[in-house]
Amino acid sequence: MSELTKNVQPLQDFDWEQFENGTTAGVSKEELDKAYDETLNKVSEHQVVEGKVISVDKKEVVVNIGYKSDGIIPASEFRYNPDLKIGDIVEVYVENQEDKTGQLLLSHKKARMSKSWERVNAALESEEIVQGYIKCRTKGGMIVDVFGIEAFLPGSQIDVHPIRDYDQFVGKTMEFKIVKINQEFRNVVVSHKALIEAELEQQKKEIIGKLEKGQILEGTVKNITSYGVFVDLGGVDGLIHITDLSWGRVDDPHKVVELDQKINVVILDFDDEKRRIALGLKQLTPHPWDALDKNLTVGDHVKGKVVVIADYGAFVEIQPGVEGLIHVSEMSWSQHLRSAQEFLKVGDEVEAVILTLDRDERKMSLGIKQLKEDPWETIEVKYPVGSKHTAKVRNFTNFGVFVELEEGVDGLIHISDLSWTKKVKHPSEFTQQGAEIDVIVLDIDKENRRLSLGHKQLEDNPWDVFEEKYTVGSIHTGKIIEMLEKGAVISLDKDVEGFATPKHLVKEDGSQAALGEELEFKVIEFNKDSKRIILSHSRTFEDPQREEKRAAAKKAPRAAKKEDAPKIENVAASTTLGDLDVLANLKAQMEKSE
Repeated sequence: MSELTKNVQPLQDFDWEQFENGTTAGVSKEELDKAYDETLNKVSEHQVVEGKVISVDKKEVVVNIGYKSDGIIPASEFRYNPDLKIGDIVEVYVENQEDKTGQLLLSHKKARMSKSWERVNAALESEEIVQGYIKCRTKGGMIVDVFGIEAFLPGSQIDVHPIRDYDQFVGKTMEFKIVKINQEFRNVVVSHKALIEAELEQQKKEIIGKLEKGQILEGTVKNITSYGVFVDLGGVDGLIHITDLSWGRVDDPHKVVELDQKINVVILDFDDEKRRIALGLKQLTPHPWDALDKNLTVGDHVKGKVVVIADYGAFVEIQPGVEGLIHVSEMSWSQHLRSAQEFLKVGDEVEAVILTLDRDERKMSLGIKQLKEDPWETIEVKYPVGSKHTAKVRNFTNFGVFVELEEGVDGLIHISDLSWTKKVKHPSEFTQQGAEIDVIVLDIDKENRRLSLGHKQLEDNPWDVFEEKYTVGSIHTGKIIEMLEKGAVISLDKDVEGFATPKHLVKEDGSQAALGEELEFKVIEFNKDSKRIILSHSRTFEDPQREEKRAAAKKAPRAAKKEDAPKIENVAASTTLGDLDVLANLKAQMEKSE
C-alpha cells in the first residue's frame, strides 16, 4: 500500500447498490442529467449572444456564455479593444455548439459584423465617438477597424497638422467620428481630426481676436514651400514669405528653417477677416544696412559673393542683407554691348570698388573694371601711329571690320584698307569673326576711344609696280572670271583684275566672249588712285585694222592727182543758182571721163 492511500478509509454509509444501479437518493441518472441541462442557457447555432470574459492572453480569449463549455476566440478579434479584461461582457456569434473535440466555437468578429451597420448608422446620426483599430496603410490614408467594418481614414483627417509618417499610426487604437456612409457600397469614412477641430476652432477665435500688427508670437513650422513657410500659431496659420525670412537673399527656405521647428515671428499684416496672416522672421533682427561700417565710402574696395545675375549686371552681397550692383558697363573698359554672364556667374567671389553709396536709400553701385588701369589713358604709348599689332575680329559692318587689340581697346579696319588689289564687297569675304588679323595703327581718336587701323598697309602698294607694267596700250593675256550685267571681270595676274564692258568683249568673228575664256586684252585706261584697269579685247584687232585704213587713206589723195580727178569742195549750208551750175558742170566732166 502506498503512502497516499494507506490512511484513506471508505465512507461507512455509502450506498454502493444505488451507485451501481445509477440512482442517488432515489433520483435516477436521467433525472440528474435533465436537471443539469435545465441549469444551462439555451443557445442555438448562428445566433448572437452575450458572454463574459473569463480569461485573456496574447493568443486567445475565453468567454463563458452559460453553456456547458466555454468558447475560445482568437485574441486578434479584440485588437480594436486593447483594454479588454476579465469580467467584460462581449457579444459573440455561435458558430458551432460542439465541434469534433466537443469544443464550443464562438466568433466575436462575426457578432460585431452582424450588428455593425446598425451601430455605424446610429453612431453617424448621434455623432457618437467610436473606437477603431488602425489596421494598415492604403492609398491616400489608412484602413480602420470600426465595429468589425473596415472604414477609410483619409490622410487629411488624421490630424489638423500635415502627417509625414503614416506608419507611426499603424497598430494604434484611436477615437474617431463617423463622417460619411455609402449604403450602396457599404463604405464608411471616419475622421480623427473632426474630434479636435471644434476645440481648435475655439482656440483659433481666441487667438485671432488678440492679433495685432507688430505682435511677436511663437509658432511651429508647419509646411515649407518654394515661396515661403507656413507657421502654426496654435490653430491659426500664417505665412512667412521667402523675402521676409532673411535680410539676405534666400533661394531655398529649407536653408533657413526646418519642419516642426519652433520659431518666434512678428505679425506684419492680415486681412479684415484675419484669414490671411503675413508673418516676418527677418524683422526680429536689425537691418544689416544699419550695421554697415560707417567709415565705408566711395572709392573703397570691398569683397563679396555674386548672388543674382542678369543681362544688365550682377548683384554682389558684401555682407548678409547688404548688396551692391555691378552694372555690365562697369565690368570692362570695352564699349561692346555684352552680357554680364560673360564676366561673372552666381557664387563667384569678387573684389570691387564702391562707385556710389546711398545709405538712406540703401543702394550701392560697384565696379570691377576700376581695379585695372584704363588703357586709353596711355593709348599713344602702347599703340602709337604706325605701330603693328595682332587683333581679334569682333564683328563686321558693310564698311569695315571691328577688331579688339585688348580688353577695352577697339579699332576699325575700313573695307578699303583690307587689300591693295582684291575688290572686297563685304568684309566677311576677307576674314571671319574670332580670327586674328595683323594691323597697323593709322590714326588715334582718343575722345571717342577708337583706333583707325589698316591691314593692307603692312605691305608695299603693288599699284606702284602695276603702273609701270599695265600702261595704256599694252596688251596682256587675261581670263574672264566673272560676268556682270555691265561687263566682265578679267584676271590678269595674281591679285590683279581688270574690267571690260560688253562692247569690248566682241571677238573678231563677231561673237561675244564667254566666262572662262582666255584672250588678249588691251589696256585702255589705268587709274592708280581708284585702282582701276579698263580692258578691251576687241581693240586688240580693231586698232591694227584702223591703222591699215589710215595708211590706205594717206595714199588715196596722191592717186587722184595723177588721174586729174576733180576735187569736190564742201558746199555752204545755203546753195545759190551759180553753185548749182558749177556742180552740174563737174558732174558732166566726171561722166565724160568715165
